[in-house]
Order: sequence, then structure tokens, then C-alpha cells
Amino acid sequence: MILFAWEWLPDSLLSAQGVMVLLLVGYGTALWLFLRSAPKIYTLMASDVEAARWFCEEDLGLKRAEVPLHYYYNYEQVLGLTDPLISPHRPGGALPAGFWYQLRRNTQLHLIGGAKPPGQGWVRLVCFDRACLDWLLLRGQMRALPHKILQERPLRYWLQSSEGKTLEFMEVARMKRPSRLPSR
Repeated sequence: MILFAWEWLPDSLLSAQGVMVLLLVGYGTALWLFLRSAPKIYTLMASDVEAARWFCEEDLGLKRAEVPLHYYYNYEQVLGLTDPLISPHRPGGALPAGFWYQLRRNTQLHLIGGAKPPGQGWVRLVCFDRACLDWLLLRGQMRALPHKILQERPLRYWLQSSEGKTLEFMEVARMKRPSRLPSR
């Protein structure tokens, strides 16, 4: 049966180049399937962690994760701390443990401190991932929380808690590095 199928294959597929293309297609498919099933952890940095925790649990109705995904998948936070929205000064130099919330089966939200306060008495929440901010905005809209979209790209909006506190959500867009350094 295999010999019969072998005869129907085009000659170009049996060449070295054809075999390499088949191997690359197979590798790309396997990688795509692996990445689609990989866990997703969103990191949300807040200027006031306690107010953000209360908002997530009470107003958005998020459930705490029983076990953070990073314990299973060796998750490490790699955050660009050069952005002006993020506070570069942390006591002890370590990131706080924060709070973990289960969003979907293989998706969690990690709420930590570290965002600079906006100066208006609001609570600022900063995230590098737009999908997370979109999800939180949709959740707030579904719960009929007052909201206002301030900017589309990068995404910036505020939600008002049931206590009347305003929380500003901001997406931090990664800047592209210049192809070469400017000359002096």
C-alpha cells in the first residue's frame, strides 16, 4: 500500500528541497499547536494594589486562582522598567508577589504594584498586553460600570468602581528600537 502511495507523489516532493519544505511545514504546525495551548499570564501593575484588588474582586467579580500558573510553567516576569509609567524604585529591588486571578482555563491575571500614581487621586493600572485591557474593559461594561475610553492606540480608559473611585487603565506600547544609533 505504501509503495502504491509513493508512486503518486510528485518527483519534486521527493527531492531534498521538497523534503525540507515538508519538514518545515510540519515543524511550523507543531509549534503553532504548542503555542496555542501554552498558558497565558497577563501582568497588571497598579499604583494602589489594595484598591485594584478590591476593584477586581468586588466590581469585576474575578475569582482568585488556586495555584498560579508560574508554579507549573516556570514563569518569570520580564518587565521593561525603563518606561516612565512604571516606578523604577522598589524596596529591596524585588517585585511583590501580588494577587493571581483566574480569567479562563489556561489564562491568569497577575496583579502587582509598581505603576506610578497619576497625580489626580486616581488609581493607575498599567499593562503591556492589549488583550488583557480589552478583556477587563469588556468585563466592566458587562457589569454596567461607568467607563470612558480616552485613547485607542495605545489603549487608555478609565472605569469607575462602585465606591466612586476612578481607575485609569493604560496599555504600554513597546517602542521599536532604532536600526542604528544616532551619531553625535
